[in-house]
Amino acid sequence: METSPQLTSNDYQIQVEALHGLVRARRGEHVLAQSDRARVMHETRLPPVIYFPRGDVRVALEPSPDHRTFCPFKGTASYAHLRVGEELIENAVWCYENALPEGRAVDGYIAFMPGAVTGYELEADGLTVLPSGHITGPTVDWLLREAWALPSPDELTTAIGRRLVADGVAVSRLSVLIWSLHPMIAGRHFIWTRADNQLIARAPSHEYLNNNPLFTDSPLRHVSQGLGGIRQRLDANPDEFDFRIMEDLKAQGATDYVAMPLPFSDGRINVLTMASDHPKGFTTANLGLVFECSAIISRLYEVFALRSNATALLDTYLGKRTGARVLGGEIRRGDGDVIEAAILFCDLRGSTRLEAELSRGDYIAQLNRFFETTADRVNTHDGEVLKFIGDAVLAIFPVNSVREDACARAVLAAREIVHGLAAPEDDGALPLDCAIGIAFGEVTYGNVGSRERLDFTVIGSAANIAARLSDHGKRIGHPVVVAEDVCQDPLHPPTSLGKLALHNVSGPVEAFMVDIGN
Repeated sequence: METSPQLTSNDYQIQVEALHGLVRARRGEHVLAQSDRARVMHETRLPPVIYFPRGDVRVALEPSPDHRTFCPFKGTASYAHLRVGEELIENAVWCYENALPEGRAVDGYIAFMPGAVTGYELEADGLTVLPSGHITGPTVDWLLREAWALPSPDELTTAIGRRLVADGVAVSRLSVLIWSLHPMIAGRHFIWTRADNQLIARAPSHEYLNNNPLFTDSPLRHVSQGLGGIRQRLDANPDEFDFRIMEDLKAQGATDYVAMPLPFSDGRINVLTMASDHPKGFTTANLGLVFECSAIISRLYEVFALRSNATALLDTYLGKRTGARVLGGEIRRGDGDVIEAAILFCDLRGSTRLEAELSRGDYIAQLNRFFETTADRVNTHDGEVLKFIGDAVLAIFPVNSVREDACARAVLAAREIVHGLAAPEDDGALPLDCAIGIAFGEVTYGNVGSRERLDFTVIGSAANIAARLSDHGKRIGHPVVVAEDVCQDPLHPPTSLGKLALHNVSGPVEAFMVDIGN
């Protein structure tokens, strides 16, 4: 396999040199450190940083185990609080305990945060600064001018991989993990490989990530939990990290690996990883290019994540049809349409008794099974759950072609709900009973409520009748009661209940019991 060249237009550099003579770091009248072995690190576009041997620090340091930062050149920095007299300065010093090659000259040395030091005293000449300038090159231009137009995170990941290779970065594998706000999907993981120019997109569940060693013992988990980034040469014995993925990549010819955080504006830490198959791995310029562009890359993915999360949350809390309408702009009070639909109202029977007999956790588990069974059958027959009301479900089956089709879908869903609740598949689940009412008619499907708190629902007599028919079915002990003409199944003809006077319904309603079959 050919490897891409190690050429890049980025000029990122790191240089470490010894400082001659005595160097002191002061905070007011206090000497924080004094050494004739201090070193200075020059890094492109950053001010020079003075590092002191740990033994030459003259004040007390208190470890700060929960705070770390990552640099792809120097590694993961651990921090400590600084005690100066009665004053405690939090996270005032850092140290690279296992520095990467570019920072090995300051391995184990201590550096002070700018706000912790009021001044340095140097016996020798002052410090020089590397030329600054601005990061430039084809990748930067592309990120600023063209990348925003890509329509999906899949295409963005592929394009970033190809763009880096074209810019001389020896990337053999690029992956991006973006966390989701979704009840079932933990995140989306995009993996691009240069050899076949193919992208794999995965959507791992919460259960998978919590229980699978491929994630729990992986750089993705390490970085996303705020433990710092990772840089590891794979063609040598690991110095600090030993994750399974590194052995797999090494077997595929990778020589270098880096995982770095992609923080979003809300504080969530996503992860970007790269592997190289170049004999010398990534150069300082390679990593400098990606590291300095990571904030832009993160924002591009955040745009996609915001849209995806908004869709997922609206689908979860409102349903797919309603969520799509809200996301499409129907957000003002009064927005909506008059539609024809079959309305299904399903109430859990014996809920008060179950709550009294079961523990709170067991009761909630049974209630969730009732909701899930009902919602699954509604969705299967192209309906949509509009809301969970206490221990009841309101669902809608809009007319897609003709009235009879919508009614038939509602009745089929009702039969399956009854059977699904009565014969649970899971061990330990209790048989449950329900009362379902179904009516058909014109309803207003849209936004109602106050100016600041809206609800997207259905308003109309059919919704009220469906709820009252459910109440009547509960009283007579029959699981499915429908309004006139809702059920016209010749194989399961309904049984007339006559005209019923229902609470808060203006006139009598012709009602029928539906045969639920075996």
